[in-house]
Amino acid sequence: MRRILQTLVIGTVIFPAALAAAASHPFAVEDMVAMKRVSDPQPSPDGTRVAFVVTTMDLVANHGRSDIWVVGTDGSHARRLTTNAAADWNPRWRGDGTLYFLSTRSGSAQVWRLSFSGGEAQQVTNLPVDVDNLTVGPTKGALFVSAAIFPDCEDSVPCTAQRRAEKRTEKASGMIYDHLFVRHWDTWEDGTFNHILRIPLGADGLPAGSALDLMKGVASNSPTKPWGGSEDYTVSPDGKWLVYTAKAVTGSEVAWSTNYDLYAVPTDGSAAPRDLTADNPAWDAAPAFSPDGKTVAYLAMKRPGYESDRFRVALMDWPAGSRKVLTESWDRSPSDLVWAPDGRTLFATADNVGNHSIFSIDAGTGRAVALVTRHSNTSPRPLGHGKLVYSQDSLVSPAELYLLPQAGSEAQRLTHLNDDHLAQLRFGTYQQFSFIGAHGDEVFGYLLHPVDFNPQQTYPLAFLIHGGPQGSFDDHFHYRWNPEIYAAHGYATVMIDFHGSTGYGQAFTDAINGDWGGAPYEDLMKGLDDVLRRHPWIDANRMAALGASFGGYMINWVQGHTDRFKALVCHDGNLDEYMAYFDTEELWFPEWEHGGTPWDNPEGYRKDSPVRFVKNWKTPELVIHGAHDYRVADTQGLATFNALQRLGVPSRLLYFPDESHWVLKPQNSIQWHHVVLDWIDRWTALPAPTPTPETGSEKVSK
Repeated sequence: MRRILQTLVIGTVIFPAALAAAASHPFAVEDMVAMKRVSDPQPSPDGTRVAFVVTTMDLVANHGRSDIWVVGTDGSHARRLTTNAAADWNPRWRGDGTLYFLSTRSGSAQVWRLSFSGGEAQQVTNLPVDVDNLTVGPTKGALFVSAAIFPDCEDSVPCTAQRRAEKRTEKASGMIYDHLFVRHWDTWEDGTFNHILRIPLGADGLPAGSALDLMKGVASNSPTKPWGGSEDYTVSPDGKWLVYTAKAVTGSEVAWSTNYDLYAVPTDGSAAPRDLTADNPAWDAAPAFSPDGKTVAYLAMKRPGYESDRFRVALMDWPAGSRKVLTESWDRSPSDLVWAPDGRTLFATADNVGNHSIFSIDAGTGRAVALVTRHSNTSPRPLGHGKLVYSQDSLVSPAELYLLPQAGSEAQRLTHLNDDHLAQLRFGTYQQFSFIGAHGDEVFGYLLHPVDFNPQQTYPLAFLIHGGPQGSFDDHFHYRWNPEIYAAHGYATVMIDFHGSTGYGQAFTDAINGDWGGAPYEDLMKGLDDVLRRHPWIDANRMAALGASFGGYMINWVQGHTDRFKALVCHDGNLDEYMAYFDTEELWFPEWEHGGTPWDNPEGYRKDSPVRFVKNWKTPELVIHGAHDYRVADTQGLATFNALQRLGVPSRLLYFPDESHWVLKPQNSIQWHHVVLDWIDRWTALPAPTPTPETGSEKVSK
C-alpha cells in the first residue's frame, strides 16, 4: 500500500440519462424502505430458471415480508411464486425440479414445496420446533435443516419441544447461567444450540422417517450464531457425509475464542462428529464438497483470537484428510465460496478497493482472477459452461440479479424489480478518489455530489464513518446507512476507508490493531482536507460527522479532538473502551484490538478511550442507541448523553427500546432518518439573512 502518488480521482458514476430524465423527486428514506430487496438466487437443476427471495417492508405490520420469485436465466418471465401473508424464504431445488422452501404459513417455520407442473404449495414437515437453513440432499433422499436443540436431550426434537412448552407454564422468570455467553448481539442465551437435522425423503419427496439430529449431544452451534447459514455445512455428493463448521471450545471460552473447526459426521448418524481441523487454533469455515466428492474446499484463518484475520482458501483431500492452502499469495479475504460444476474452478467474492468483487480461483494453482470488479457483487451461482448468476447492487441501485455468460463477457441483467421506482428518483452522482493518508499509504474514499448539483452554489457536508472497524463504506446500496439519503437532502457526502478497512490488503486491515485513535483519525482528517481542497463548493463551516458502532466510537473521539464539525451523530458507539470490555459479550474482539485483557494491559484500553477527552467536548451531538444492543451496550450511549448534558453541550438522545445494534423495523428506520436529518440540518443551516445597509436587501451566503 505504500505507493506515493498525487491525489487521484478513480472515476465518476452517473446513473443512466433515461432514468434521470424520468426522475421526479430526490431519493428519500421512504423510497429506500419501499425498495424490493432481492436475495438468495438459486438456479434450477436444468439451468433454465433462478428462484430467489424478494423482501418488502410492510409499514402497517412494521416488519419485512418475504416471498419466493422465479426468473428465466435468459431474463424472461420474472414472476412471484408465493403470495401468502406469511414469510416464505430459503428456496432450494430438488433434482426433479421440485422447489422446496421454508415458510411460517402453518404457524411455525417448516419446509414446504411447489411443483412447477401446477398445484398449491404443500407442507412437507410438521416438526414441533422451528426449522431454518434448508438444504436438499444431493441424492434426493433427504433434506437437511437446522433447529435450536437442547444438547442434553436424549430425543432431540421432541425433548426440546417439551422443555419449551414447560418453560412457558412457569411462573418464575429468573434465568440462571453458569458460564458465558449470557447474551449475544441481540439475544439472551436459552440453553439451545443450532443443530443440523437430516429428514429422510421417500420417492414421493415427502418425509419417510423422523428427523435425525446429526450433532446429538454437541454443545456448539452449526450454523454458527448469529450470522451463520447453510454455507456453514456441506453434504458429500453421495449423500453419506456431512461436514460442518462449529466452535471447537465450550463453556465460557466461547466468549474469548475464535477457534472454529470443521467436523465430519455420517449422515446415517452411525458415528459421532469427528474434528477435521483440530490442529488449527484459528477459524475454519464455509466447507464445500467438490462435484466429484474428492475434495473439500473451505476458508481458514491463521491467527487465533482475531476475527478479522484474512481467510485463505484451503483444500482437503476426501476422505484422506491431507490439506493445503490454495491462496496464500492472494491478499484478499474471500467469502461466498462455491465450486464450478467441472471441479476445476472455485468462485468467491471479496472486498476489493471500495467494491465487493467476484473472483474465479484456479483449483490447481490458486490463481485468482477478478470477473466482476465494480459495485457490490454477492451470491455467485455457477450454471456450467462458464455461466454465472449473481446479485449486484450499487450506491444508486438496490440488488438485482445478473448473468455473466463467460469470463470477460458483458453481464446480462435478469431482474428489474425496482426499475419503475428508480425512474421516479434523483440520485447524487458519485466518484471514488484516493489520497495519501497515515503511514504514507494510499487511502480511498467516495464523494457523492448533492442531488441537482449546481457548481455555483456552496453546500454543507455529511461525513460518514463506517463501523467494524474492519469494514468498508463501499459501492453498495445500504439500507441502514445509505449515503444517497444525505446527497438527496442537499449534502455533499464523503466516506473514507481509513486504516483498518477491508479490501486493501491484510496489512492495511491490521494497521488499526492497538491504534484506534491514531491512523484512522489521521486518515479521516487528511481525507476531509483533501476533499475540501479539491472541491471549494463544499462549505467547510457547515459540516456534520456521523457514524455507528466503530463509527460511533470515532464520533466520540472526534468530539474530543476537533471542533471543525457543527454537528455530530453517534449511533451505538463506545465512550469508554475500558468499561466497554466488561459490558460486551464477544471478548475476543477487544482482547485482540487492545492487546489483552484490561487487567493485564489497562493502558491498551485507556489510551484510545474517548472518555479521556470529555473535557474538550463542545460540538452539538445526537446520541442514538438500541436497548437490545448487547455488542455495544446501551450504557455506553447513556453515558455519552450524560456527559454531554452535564457539560452543557447541546445534545439529544434517540433511544429505541425494541432495536438492537441496528434499526431494522421500517417505521423506526423512517423515524431515525428524520431525527438525524433534522439534527444535522439544525446546526449546518445557512446563517440567517442580514439586510445590507445600502439597500436593505437581504444578503445570503450560498
